[in-house]
Amino acid sequence: MKSLLPRLTSSLFFRLFLIFSATVILFLIIITLSLRQIDQNWRRERTAPLPVFYLDNVRLMVDAIGVPPDLRRAEELARDLSLTIIIRSPHINWQSDDQSDLDISSAVFMRELSDDAQMLAVGNEQVIRVARGGYEYFLNRKAPSLSDYDIAVVYIGLGFAIFILFSNYWLVRRLLDPVNRLRQGAEKICEGDLGYRVEVTRTDELGELTESVNHMADSLQSMLEAKRQLLLAISHELRTPVTRAKLQLEFMEDNALKDTLSDDINEIDLLISDLLEAERLSTQHSALISDDVDFADFISMLTAQYQNEEEQLELSLPDEDRAMHIDKLRVRLLFANIVNNAIRHGRGNPVHVTVSFAEHEALLEVKDQGEGIPAEHVRHVQEPFYRADNSRTRNTGGFGLGLYLCNLIAEAHGGRMEIRSNVGQGTIVSVYLPIIEH
Repeated sequence: MKSLLPRLTSSLFFRLFLIFSATVILFLIIITLSLRQIDQNWRRERTAPLPVFYLDNVRLMVDAIGVPPDLRRAEELARDLSLTIIIRSPHINWQSDDQSDLDISSAVFMRELSDDAQMLAVGNEQVIRVARGGYEYFLNRKAPSLSDYDIAVVYIGLGFAIFILFSNYWLVRRLLDPVNRLRQGAEKICEGDLGYRVEVTRTDELGELTESVNHMADSLQSMLEAKRQLLLAISHELRTPVTRAKLQLEFMEDNALKDTLSDDINEIDLLISDLLEAERLSTQHSALISDDVDFADFISMLTAQYQNEEEQLELSLPDEDRAMHIDKLRVRLLFANIVNNAIRHGRGNPVHVTVSFAEHEALLEVKDQGEGIPAEHVRHVQEPFYRADNSRTRNTGGFGLGLYLCNLIAEAHGGRMEIRSNVGQGTIVSVYLPIIEH
C-alpha cells in the first residue's frame, strides 16, 4: 500500500483525473451558490410584506388616479413607485405591467384595511384592492428583476469559472509539455539526427515514454550503423571475387561456356549494385547529387540510346521545356529500368514515352502494349524481389528490384510512381517529379 501511493500520485492519468474532477466540483459549487443567492434575494423581494407607506397612502394613490381612472397618470405612478396597478370594470381591463403574472381571479381575502380597501393574497404575494365608483383598483409591488446585486453575483461567478478554465488549461498544458518535446525529438530523429535525445524531466507515464523513445533511438542508431557496416563488408567481399572472376574470364578461350559464365558474373555484379543502390535510396537521409537539367531534353537524350532496328521508342515532348533540379544518374537509372521492362514485356510493339508538365510537377509516362499485369499483382510489383510470374527466367523476369528502385528514386526526389495495367492491353508507368528550380 505504501509503495502504491507514490506511484499513484505520480501518475499522469491520476493527476488529470484530479484536475477534471476538481473542475467539475468547483463549477457545480459556483453555479449552486450563485443561483441560491439570486433565488434568495428574489424570494426576499417577492415575499416581504408590503411597506407601511403603501398601506397608509393607498387612498392617495387611488385619488391621484381618479374616478374614472386616468390611465396615463396610473402608468406614471406605477413607474415611479415600482407598482403593478390593475384596473377592472365592466368597460376597462387594464394593467400597468404586461409581464405581470398576477391572477386576480384567484385572490384570497386576508383583511379589511378601510371601508373600500382590502388586503388580498395571490399566492405568496400581497395585493391591495380598492373599490371606488364602480372600478376596482389592485395595487401590488412590481415583480423584481435582476438587481445590481444579482448581476454582480452572476459576473463574479462567471469570472471564477473563467479563472478555473484558464487554470486548468495551464495545468494540463504543463502536464503535457513533454509531448511537444517528444514531437520535436521525433522530427529531429526523422530528419537524420540520430544522436538527438529528448531530455527526461518527469517520472510519470510521459517520462517513461520519453525514455522509451530515447532507447528506441539508441537501438535504431545501432541497427543502422550495423546495417551500414554489413553492406560495406558485402560490397567489399563480393566485388573482389567478382572482379577476379572477370579477370580470369579474359584468359579463357571464347566459347559457349565463357559466355554463360560472363553472363552469370555480370548478373551477380548487377545484383550487388542494385542492392547497394536500393539501400542508399531506402532512407530519406541519403543525399541526392542534383543538377539543373532541362527535363524534356534530358529524357530525349536518354530515349535516343534505344533507337535501333529492333527496339523502337515513340517520344512525345511538350512544346516548352522546363528546368528541374534532379539527380541525373539516378533518373537515368529510373528511366532505363522502366523502359527495359516495357521493351522486355512489350511483345515487340513500340513503347510510348511521354513528357508533360503541370504547374508544380513533371510527368514521365512510359506505356507498352504488352501482356499487362494482373490486377492482384499491380500493387505488389514495386516491392523488392517481387515478380508477378515466378515461372519466368532471370533473362525475362529479372531479380524483381527494378521497379522497387524506380519507386525509391521517385520518392527520394519528393515525387511518386504509379502503375496502371490491363491484361492483354499493356502497362502504363507514370512518374511524377516535383519541379524545383534553382
